[in-house]
Amino acid sequence: MTQLSSAFGTYPAVRLRRNRADDWTRRLVAENSLSSDDLIWPIFLKEGSGKSEAVSSMPGQVRVSLNELTDHVGRAVELGIPAIALFPATPVEKKDSEGSEAVNPDNLMCSAARVLKSTYPALGLIGDVALDPYTDHGHDGVIRGGQVANDESIEVLARQAVIQAQAGIDTIAPSDMMDGRIGQIRAALDHAGLIDTRLMSYAAKYASGFYGPFRDALGSSGALKGDKRTYQMDPANSDEALREVALDLREGADMVMVKPGMPYLDIIQRVKTTFAVPTFAYQVSGEYSMIKGAIDHGWLDPDKVILEALMAFKRAGCSGILTYFAVEAAARLKRG
Repeated sequence: MTQLSSAFGTYPAVRLRRNRADDWTRRLVAENSLSSDDLIWPIFLKEGSGKSEAVSSMPGQVRVSLNELTDHVGRAVELGIPAIALFPATPVEKKDSEGSEAVNPDNLMCSAARVLKSTYPALGLIGDVALDPYTDHGHDGVIRGGQVANDESIEVLARQAVIQAQAGIDTIAPSDMMDGRIGQIRAALDHAGLIDTRLMSYAAKYASGFYGPFRDALGSSGALKGDKRTYQMDPANSDEALREVALDLREGADMVMVKPGMPYLDIIQRVKTTFAVPTFAYQVSGEYSMIKGAIDHGWLDPDKVILEALMAFKRAGCSGILTYFAVEAAARLKRG
């Protein structure tokens, strides 16, 4: 700090408040900016043709059926949000120990992709690749001998990725954290002629307590047997995240993600500084619900905290943010 003070001068000749004095000055010297271009909206899908269902642990979020999907997404398109991420709430009767519904070409995810691409061909579609929405045990892979089997799971994930891409998903986002899955998925996509399908790897996904409301939204919270610490990262580790990212980039990832978001801003910054690649963060369900709950109780001002929280991701180095606040944030940004 002494060296910096010496290089840039000291008070009273230097008064940093001068550049904060007016709105126009603050805008000129802002080091980071936030726009609708930075936002990805995660959406929960549900079977059937009924009305949307509220997610009780995520105030303001819903599960939407295919017949309502285009109208639901229309607002995001109007606001200039470039992409949405799809997550299916699979009915219990379609779940099994192998996650078979994940590789059904007519499953909820693939059907939604076809509907959206026919209506909004320019909207980016990001597809979650993992088995937890489809397994009756709630894990991201198949179980062999009481353990989540890495290599057998990857074979299913690669098939899942191909059918999603064939249905219209632009970017495959593997969230399973199996070792080697990026390379095998990339090879499967290329073999199927899907060389332009992008891979956004959940490269550093932590075994976090902040995922609870998400599991409620997918109806998988009660199904999970055990935990996911044998394949998701230990929250105590930082260097390991860099190894995970390096491996995924080597295997063909086009973009990488850190999840959760705000509790892991240090990881985001390290990844961006080290690799200088498109880096994304997921402001996960627990982060959303904490902020939204405080807003709904009048404890926080939504006009301030929503955009402030998202700016933190940009400041840490994010190219974009998956956030349930996407539509609300884009509307606030448009109002200025």
